Amino acid sequence: MHERLMASSRGPDSSSPQASAEDLNIALEQMVRYVRRSATAGGLSTAASSALGRLGREGPQRPTELARAENVSQPNMTQLVTRMERAGLVRRTADRTDGRGVLVEATDTGLEVFRQRRAERARALGRLVEELTETERHAVRIALPALARAVAENHPNAGTDTSGEIRK
Repeated sequence: MHERLMASSRGPDSSSPQASAEDLNIALEQMVRYVRRSATAGGLSTAASSALGRLGREGPQRPTELARAENVSQPNMTQLVTRMERAGLVRRTADRTDGRGVLVEATDTGLEVFRQRRAERARALGRLVEELTETERHAVRIALPALARAVAENHPNAGTDTSGEIRK
């Protein structure tokens, strides 16, 4: 697949990559899969890892907000939160702004698992980048932050807090 992507990304002048949006999407999907699979701390499912990551980055949320943000049904999120609560990764607390509401927040244990998984993913991405030529490494270090900035500036509801800050 990598060879096909690289071959198709070269135009008539082989020193000038001309990757299509589809080629870039394939490459991005492969990279994301590789990096996600590298995170094993806590033995979490993809859904649990994603929800815990969101809580770690954005702070406590109502289960309905979390379900919407994670694009899952309310009953599925409730089940996921229950499993994560039993594992000691999250807790439910009363919403101070609405006594009837409940918030889900990451526990200290959950935040530590979040940190470990983020570190594992960063190491995996670092290993990938180190396999590149210096020119390719330079391009990646410019392109990825630029794409993240474009998402944040032009599609604010599509992304999440990219500051990396862990909230408590």
